[in-house]
Amino acid sequence: MRKNLLATVAALGLAASAAAAETLRMATIAPSLSAAITMATFANIANDNLEDITIEVAAGGAATLHMVEVARGNLELSMTSPVVYNLMKAGKAMYAKTPEAPELSENLQLLMWYPYGAYHFAVRADSDIQMLDDLEGAVVFLGPQGGGAYNGARGWIEASTGLKVGEDYEAIKANWQTGFQAFLDGKVDVYINGCLDPCQQFILFTETEAVRFIGPEEYETEDVTKFLGNFRFLREIPAGLYENQVNDAAVMSWDTSVGIGVRADVDEETVYQITKAFWDNIGQISSDAPWAAGLDVNYAPVQRGHIQLHPGAERYYREVGALK
Repeated sequence: MRKNLLATVAALGLAASAAAAETLRMATIAPSLSAAITMATFANIANDNLEDITIEVAAGGAATLHMVEVARGNLELSMTSPVVYNLMKAGKAMYAKTPEAPELSENLQLLMWYPYGAYHFAVRADSDIQMLDDLEGAVVFLGPQGGGAYNGARGWIEASTGLKVGEDYEAIKANWQTGFQAFLDGKVDVYINGCLDPCQQFILFTETEAVRFIGPEEYETEDVTKFLGNFRFLREIPAGLYENQVNDAAVMSWDTSVGIGVRADVDEETVYQITKAFWDNIGQISSDAPWAAGLDVNYAPVQRGHIQLHPGAERYYREVGALK
């Protein structure tokens, strides 16, 4: 009888421990994109170093929608950006038809920032398109429609060349996977992807074909300055990044910050623990992952746009001196 009682108590103890374990749901964009790889790496390192918190990652879809799902309580973590969060808070652009977006934005906070990577505007080496100004009449993959990448790529082209989507060139409707496949199949003239080099898509493409990255003829203009605003910045794409890259000189493009957003009502201690687990163990990332050089604990908590740092993350960054 005593043995049965002890066994029952032990079983209840195990059940209680299992119940106490916390699972956080993270959504990110297509898994082959460097921004998604960074988020998955964050989850893997946190999972490896925490016993009672698990982050489950689902990849695919648009970060603009994931942010809304976090704020609604259907997720705990997603990608965010200063520009897109500001649009959400203002109910503009892709959020214009979501009247509750400004209110929902109050339930989304920041865990960390990291560089998205330069936007690569790619064509085949034998293409007649030598620069962005040659896009008239072209078929282009800007990114998934309604997403931040689409909005940014469209804006850069218009600001630097004056060419407008739907008037001067055509943008296909596709997600990240089908957009890249369309480029591989020769169904689009220009493929656009923001990523930290070396990007998997261009490694794959240049295994069999040569690529050229293109930029605008002129980028030091008032329109470009207005497009860049406070949260985008010019970024060169160097020559010689890929074996079959034909550029013999650097090409000017632009970059931005993206981040991991977290639901504001997630427990402070939980957010502190996952933030600490990642940054304290960032050395686990292989030295064979050169994109990881862009991850910087001092870059992570800087105020960008209206989004506020989650108190749990803020606590960690103050502990390590990244915030004063």
